[in-house]
Amino acid sequence: MNKRILFLLVGIGLIFTACVPIKDLVYLQNKNNSDATATVNPITSKPYRLQINDVISISIKANDPKLAQIFTSGNQLTETVKNDVSLYFDGFTVNDHGNIRMPVLEEINVVGFTLDEIRLQIEKRLLEEYFNKEARIFVTVKLAGLRYTVNGEITSPGTKLLYQEKLTIMEAIANAGDITMTGDRKNVTVLRQTPSGTEIHTIDLTDVKAMQSPYYYIQSNDYIYIKPLRQKSWGTGRTGIESLSTILSLLALVTTTILLLRN
Repeated sequence: MNKRILFLLVGIGLIFTACVPIKDLVYLQNKNNSDATATVNPITSKPYRLQINDVISISIKANDPKLAQIFTSGNQLTETVKNDVSLYFDGFTVNDHGNIRMPVLEEINVVGFTLDEIRLQIEKRLLEEYFNKEARIFVTVKLAGLRYTVNGEITSPGTKLLYQEKLTIMEAIANAGDITMTGDRKNVTVLRQTPSGTEIHTIDLTDVKAMQSPYYYIQSNDYIYIKPLRQKSWGTGRTGIESLSTILSLLALVTTTILLLRN
């Protein structure tokens, strides 16, 4: 009788340690306050600075549309042709020297600059060399899509491209099908390429304070890695039912082996 109780207690203990607790699956929990309502001020994301191999779209408008078009020469991206192929061939790519090559304006150094700084630089050259103030030029500079890579314990790993200017890590993960049940939401790694090198940061997505992290907003070329929980390496199952089934199968195997040895 004592042995049966012991086996039962061991089995129950294994079930609770093997399955993934609900607190490890819920995002943005208010851990330090019993009040259900939490006020969190997200940190303001820093402007993105261009890197080598980035692709940008540049639009130049003026009172004389034909004259303005000379400076882009078919490289303006329209809403109807935005896809990976058109971005690659029609966008302005930052080369290994940190420059883009535009018609008439030719080489322009952009690496390490923000989109607004590039826009002002182009506007200044146009006004100084080709247009007067009455031309009413209007320059728009945008990233040709926000590209990031997500890997590890994610439903749909790979490189993603979204056509928007701001993206949170929660939106990025949701776009990849969400973290699997065996993914570690408390220890998400973000690798960020900057002009000065690679930055590595860990963010706990189960804590509402994650919204205050400078890595809460994804930047172009970010790499997100979701580590596995220990439960995956144990192979006992993600839920209590799966763990119970695995443990019962093991107990049945052990019992059968003992009976065979006795006979």
